[in-house]
Amino acid sequence: MDFLIGMAKRKKQIILLPLVAGVVSAALSFALPNIYQADTKLLPPQQAQSGAAALLSQLGGMAGLAASSAGLKNPNDLYIGMLRSRTVADRLIEQFNLRKIYDTRSNEKARKQLEENTAIVAGKDGIITIEVQDKDQQLVARLANAYVSELLKLTSVLAITEAGQRRVFFERQLEQAKNNLANAEVALKGALDTHGVVSVDAESRSVLETVARLRAQISADEIKLNSMRAFVTSSHPEFKETTEELASLRAELSRLENGRPDASRNAAPNTDGKSGLENIKLLRNVKYYQMLYELLAKQYEVARLDEANGSTVVQVLDPAVVPERKFKPKRAIIVILSASFTFLFTALWAFAAEAREKAIRSGLQPSSQWNELLKHLGFR
Repeated sequence: MDFLIGMAKRKKQIILLPLVAGVVSAALSFALPNIYQADTKLLPPQQAQSGAAALLSQLGGMAGLAASSAGLKNPNDLYIGMLRSRTVADRLIEQFNLRKIYDTRSNEKARKQLEENTAIVAGKDGIITIEVQDKDQQLVARLANAYVSELLKLTSVLAITEAGQRRVFFERQLEQAKNNLANAEVALKGALDTHGVVSVDAESRSVLETVARLRAQISADEIKLNSMRAFVTSSHPEFKETTEELASLRAELSRLENGRPDASRNAAPNTDGKSGLENIKLLRNVKYYQMLYELLAKQYEVARLDEANGSTVVQVLDPAVVPERKFKPKRAIIVILSASFTFLFTALWAFAAEAREKAIRSGLQPSSQWNELLKHLGFR
């Protein structure tokens, strides 16, 4: 009853103050700009990524990203990280001229504003959702769909699977072998132009080609083992098979070289012996790089086909559309909450004021009651 009596005495304040708070909050909320939100949903290649992880006991990383060693709890984290990358942000800033829209000349500030306006999350169902908010309802839909386009561009150029990384590795080795072969051919041509053609008997030619083939095969297997060490352990069947093959090739090469140290001994050069020997060595190098190039080309094609068969295709489940209604501010909620909190605080004030008046009427001083309260709150 004391509470109700206190509210009844101050009914004007209890009614008017919430009304004033509601009107003021409504005016302030209408001064806020309308914010629109568009979202798109992606279906990443969960099955292909999980198969690679099961085979290799780890997840493939983006261009050798260290996240694989740290261990991603969810394969979708890889794609979320790509979407949040600085590369994607800078491309969107340039494409939509976001520096002008965000009223800044700094790329860093524009990236920060874009990050604040964008939410990229992965649900328990494995679907990635990209939500973009802005004042322009046309821009939010275009930005959300542009995120998808940039992700597709990144996945097409970056090796995010084990097969893709093997393809990139062999591609670099193939390019290096191609350059070495070109240099060896140039050196041989220069030697032949200077010293003339060297005549080599059939047996020496056969030994020369065999040695070059063995050396090329050994180099190719060593390159293959180096590429496999990043994905499998030494107990993997294919790794063990390649290691055994490499040991066998090295033994065969050693036996051949020890039995016949140089094929040039039976050669019959048409110039002095030293020049003929140099020409044979250059010819042997050309043969070696030719065979190495052919072996690497085959492994590169295998890796390329494996990557094509297990290509990671990101599918768009729901493309972003232009929103029909604003996302915020929620003006009705703002008015209701402000009026409700004002009413609650006004009612508590009325009860406190009534209790104070009652204490004064009963002869108790509020200060003495306050001191007594502090006394009882102490631990001594």
